[in-house]
Amino acid sequence: MRDIRMALIDMNNNHVNQGFRNIKEISEAFQQNSEENVTIETFDVRFKNEMPDINDFDIFISSGGPGNPHREGLEWEDKYASFLDAVLEHNKYSEDKKYLFLICHSFQLASIHWKLGNICKRKSYSFGVMPVHKTEEGKQEFLFKNLQDPFYAVDSRAYQFIEPDMDRFDELGMKIMAIEKFRPHINLERAVMAVRFSDEIFGTQFHPEADPKGMIENLKDEKNKAAMIENFGMEKYLETMDRIDDEDKIILTRNQILPRFLQSAKKNILKESEVLA
Repeated sequence: MRDIRMALIDMNNNHVNQGFRNIKEISEAFQQNSEENVTIETFDVRFKNEMPDINDFDIFISSGGPGNPHREGLEWEDKYASFLDAVLEHNKYSEDKKYLFLICHSFQLASIHWKLGNICKRKSYSFGVMPVHKTEEGKQEFLFKNLQDPFYAVDSRAYQFIEPDMDRFDELGMKIMAIEKFRPHINLERAVMAVRFSDEIFGTQFHPEADPKGMIENLKDEKNKAAMIENFGMEKYLETMDRIDDEDKIILTRNQILPRFLQSAKKNILKESEVLA
């Protein structure tokens, strides 16, 4: 039976982060529930300049993280850009596919690298449990299959992806799967919240890994709490606290998107290995 090799790519730049703990938990649950031998390795890209070799792994999950997603002349940036291109190119020509999930900061880096639109700073930091709307393509997306429209996800970002270049999307065969909630009273473009970059590569601006425990920990931090109340008001803060452990909101999103991605990747990897055997 073929081993499944996973690489978790830590983009937190040595900042303590609930998201990476969540990614590890979901990956370890997948490992424990698999009949196959699943190995998991972690790579600290921004702080230690570590990068997985794509030939050594089947599945990659690349995390969110703080800071500016635009290039700042750092050594790891070229390595990461080469990694993104290597996965995309490998899958065009090889039967033995590589599967990649990009979250928040990683999603922004990929969208900038592939020149998909305008990734710019938001007027204010976005933090909370937000409704996310499926596009027409997103309604057919199997990762969203059991989620309502809109579904709810944890949003935590200082940057946004707006003004997508649809000619570029068409040229690369990429598709927008979800967008920000519609706010008719605010004259702002709705941000892109999820993209299917290819059959094997998916990315979200939101945090599909988030759980109530991590969210509550984040909101215990006075800075996060103060920022949320300052940006959104006490009502929004209380609404978020109220929504945190609803079974049909972030718990459902966490139980669906990444676990579905991992199960589907595993199924395809095992199928491919049988064909290649």
